[in-house]
Amino acid sequence: MLHLKPEDAAVQNNPNTTLVTQDAPIANNTHGGRAKCLQRLVRMDLPVPRTVALSFETIEKIANGEMPDVDLVVDQFPKEALLCVRPSSEDPDWGGPGAVLNIGMNDKRFEKYSRTMGEDAAAALYTRFIQSYAINVARLDPDMFDDVEGEGRAALAETIAAYEHETEEKFPQSRRTQLAAVLRSMARAWSGTSARLLRQAKGAPTDAGLGLVVQQMIFGLGAGQCGSGVLQLVDSGTGAEQVTGRYLSQSQGRDALDDDNDALYLTRDPRGPSLEEKLPEAFETLKTYASLMRTRLREEMQVEFAIDDGVVHILDGVRVARSSRGAVRIAVTLAQDGVISREEALMRVPPRLLTELLHRQIDPSARRDIVGRGIAASPGAATGRLVFDSAGAQASAARGEPCILVRRETTSEDVRGMHAASAVLTERGGITSHAAVIGRGIGLPCVVGASSLIFNQRDKTITTREGRVFHAGDQMTVDGSTGQILAGAAAMQEAALDDYFQQLMAWATDTADIKVRANADTPADAQTARNFNAEGIGLCRTEHMFFDSWRLTVMREMIFADTSDGRRAVLERLLPMQRDDFTQLFRIMQGQPVCIRLFDPPLHEFLPMDASGQRELAEALGLPRSDVTRRIEAMREYNPMLGLRGVRLGITVPEIYEMQARAIFEAILDASDDGAPVMAEIMIPLVSARREVELVKNAIDAVAQAVRQERDVPFEYRLGVMVETPRACLRAAEIAPYCAFLSFGTNDLTQMTYGLSRDDAGRFMSDYVQQGVFDEDPFHTLDIDGVGELLTLGAQRGRQAKPDITVSVCGEHGGNPESIAFCRAAGFDYVSCSPFRVPVARLAAAQLAISDKIR
Repeated sequence: MLHLKPEDAAVQNNPNTTLVTQDAPIANNTHGGRAKCLQRLVRMDLPVPRTVALSFETIEKIANGEMPDVDLVVDQFPKEALLCVRPSSEDPDWGGPGAVLNIGMNDKRFEKYSRTMGEDAAAALYTRFIQSYAINVARLDPDMFDDVEGEGRAALAETIAAYEHETEEKFPQSRRTQLAAVLRSMARAWSGTSARLLRQAKGAPTDAGLGLVVQQMIFGLGAGQCGSGVLQLVDSGTGAEQVTGRYLSQSQGRDALDDDNDALYLTRDPRGPSLEEKLPEAFETLKTYASLMRTRLREEMQVEFAIDDGVVHILDGVRVARSSRGAVRIAVTLAQDGVISREEALMRVPPRLLTELLHRQIDPSARRDIVGRGIAASPGAATGRLVFDSAGAQASAARGEPCILVRRETTSEDVRGMHAASAVLTERGGITSHAAVIGRGIGLPCVVGASSLIFNQRDKTITTREGRVFHAGDQMTVDGSTGQILAGAAAMQEAALDDYFQQLMAWATDTADIKVRANADTPADAQTARNFNAEGIGLCRTEHMFFDSWRLTVMREMIFADTSDGRRAVLERLLPMQRDDFTQLFRIMQGQPVCIRLFDPPLHEFLPMDASGQRELAEALGLPRSDVTRRIEAMREYNPMLGLRGVRLGITVPEIYEMQARAIFEAILDASDDGAPVMAEIMIPLVSARREVELVKNAIDAVAQAVRQERDVPFEYRLGVMVETPRACLRAAEIAPYCAFLSFGTNDLTQMTYGLSRDDAGRFMSDYVQQGVFDEDPFHTLDIDGVGELLTLGAQRGRQAKPDITVSVCGEHGGNPESIAFCRAAGFDYVSCSPFRVPVARLAAAQLAISDKIR
């Protein structure tokens, strides 16, 4: 307890050197979080040692050589008291210089304490302070004390001699002089270049302020029951209710957390003695204090305490460190217990933190033999044996062996291999490359653009810069959350989608005011989306359905057909399979909207490029190999991503869209047999002109009318376009009258706006970001200024022409919290993203809605 003396008034009314009392002018943004927390503990009448808080302004002045009245600070404490100084930044995660304990210890006090607490305890206090002072204040090398041996007076004498030899001056004996030097050292350390860079890396402003707290020491050493420790009421890893921590007799600060065999457990434990057994009253008192702090501070707190001759003192309270799983459970439990509101629980969980819960991750304590790095393209981690083609991945899956699929870059032909693999590693590609998009869609860990490694597909090897060679069959670990590639197997933590996660997501759905759909290409993807409570499918890429080996053969036959009737005849064999695919999707989504994008990629992607594949195709088609090779060469394009694909293919080879439309309409009727309503949407890709939409719409409407007459059953559907060309954005007013919705495909739109290949940009993007050309990779974070302006223009012009048109984003940016903020502000109806990013998007959307209410 702190009680003001008359002489306290001068410091109490000083905003820069403030005695911590219940009504002192202390705030987070002036004195830091630690100072404010200590004031709250004082207000709770907890036994907090006397403390003076120094403001940000004071510490900045100290760093610039202007010292406050140190005597005024020192005079707030008993003359014989030792002091400690600890940092108090605005956000505890920003760190700060290390604490310095036992300020005021000198030769005279050593002799006095030797008589009262014992010579060894007094020598330990003094020795610790001298070494800390030497390292943190005098900036001496810690190694200078390596030769100090033993304990007690002898070790103390060696420590003093080492200090005085190195500094060529006596160790300071004045408490005032020592405190002034410590304050000056800590202030300058905070303002140094390395500290600024470290803060910036943690997300803090480089000019963030630092406060310091000067507190009376509670020894934790001496006669009677003395020691120090920490206690919390929850497990940091799981968030479960559990008293955890450590206590070390005859110790100070956070010594108990060091690897020390003498530290006691807190609760009764078969592994060793506990504080509960040794000091039951102190243990119960600490639990009571921790519970009070939880309720009054509205947070799970770790209590730092000291025991002096059996009496408990509270030195500090800090927010409990927690894993991603623990953070969710703690937030939800606090809300369920009425300590905080549901809205506050939602705000306390960073959206990106959920990514760690959705996928297996490498255990943070595991040793990492890092052999290379790339772009973290799809989160999660996996271990497997290296395979270098899709056939190898499928063979491994058939044997039940996990594998890592290694490719220079993946194509549509690799989709089956990706489904079979445990992870994917590519030499090329960026955040929206084929491997990255598919990986995120199916929850497959993926690292792309690993240019630090040398890939040899012919020899089936990977070589590191240091010359280490890994062959097919060797075991590696891919960490798609960090971009690291590791040799061997790493210890893993499993995904954690428990009841607390589900409860948080339910609250998020109730709170958000922009819908979140999922991009899902297969029934398995749709089921994942449904499990995450996605509000429909915003993008189903139908081309991935054609890469099954039997379907691929039929598709190739269609490509080689010379006439329209010939193509229709071949596609008749694909129709039942497409219909079954769509029927499964509709039934899984149970009445939620399902947006199906019509066929998009250029046809050459379905044809083999290697000699053996061309020979097999010639045999399957009964054609001379030369004819096959000549046809494939004739179909090559200089820039296929800007060539004959999307709606252009639908107009010039209309049979494909006609087959897909029939499959969709028949699936609507088949899926409706059990009474579940079907909300089907058909999306035309790569539109850039009104006439394209007119032509395709007329063809699809004709198929719909034919199916209605054949089945004699009415059905409804919505037709829209995927806006992914700049021209479509600019001419949206002409296109919108023919559409029920405009869905912006930001992957291709970004690519076309920038003139960047999303598969190749990864090679130089990090250099561009580092040199400030771009603030962020535009394929990772939506470019608000450029691409965002096109989105805004497209949405505005589309709605001017058709006010009730639905507007959305279905590119990978749809799962990015910053992009969701833009879409919500622009009045978009929904965003759509990979299934495993749906929870992240839902939480981000909820937080945006809450933030608007707070303003």
